[in-house]
Amino acid sequence: MTEKNSHESTDDAVVETDGGTVTGAAQRHRNTDYLNREVNLLKPSTSFMRDHLKLVWGSFIVWILTTWGPVTATYLAPGAMTSTTFMGFPLHYFMVAFFAPTSSLVLAAVYARQRDKLDEKYGIDTSAPAESASGADEAAATDGGMDE
Repeated sequence: MTEKNSHESTDDAVVETDGGTVTGAAQRHRNTDYLNREVNLLKPSTSFMRDHLKLVWGSFIVWILTTWGPVTATYLAPGAMTSTTFMGFPLHYFMVAFFAPTSSLVLAAVYARQRDKLDEKYGIDTSAPAESASGADEAAATDGGMDE
């Protein structure tokens, strides 16, 4: 009995895979030629761009509200914001010094999580290492000049 340690086939039959379990959205994403697609922030041309733009605009609106909301509230109602205390601090101070920076960090984590879900939905693999030149002689100079 011969032992087969190789995955190479000896017959001439060509075996094609089904590509694994890829969602319809991921398949459409793979088939899209993004270099020839128009990029328009008001009317995205692909479903991935639309979903990502919804995430970006939603995150931006939440960031505006959490960062500038306390400042605006203090400007519009200084009496209420300065006379109210929270944990021994005036409310406006607590909101600007603690709430705004903390909410930005939380928003960054939420964005990263949602973007990972979006990448998974469309079959985008961000774990693959970047392509590099196979040898030092083949590497281009980073400043665009010639090797000396």
